[in-house]
Amino acid sequence: MAEGKAISLTDEDFEAEVLQSRIPVIVDFWAEWCGPCRMAGPVLDKIAEEYEGRLKVCKINIDEYRDAAVKAGVTGIPTMNLYKDGRVVEQITSITASFETDLKEKIAPYL
Repeated sequence: MAEGKAISLTDEDFEAEVLQSRIPVIVDFWAEWCGPCRMAGPVLDKIAEEYEGRLKVCKINIDEYRDAAVKAGVTGIPTMNLYKDGRVVEQITSITASFETDLKEKIAPYL
């Protein structure tokens, strides 16, 4: 795992990195062509650094790795699923003007 950085996932490592994680994991389902997804990226990188050791931040490009997105029930992007103990406990499906604050509020109860 890259210290303080978001982890790029594939369909093959999704289960090990996310579903079997001992700490909460936020997964950003994104695509290169998605403008709001690109806006979320720097915020997620900042959160990865700030919450290092308490929260794992992962990203998966749905154009390259579609299976994980389908299994996670992702129907549109940007979508960020927060997992705890292998289950989705929160789903964020938009980028707001106060995205960083809103995201931290969603994460806080699960740390």
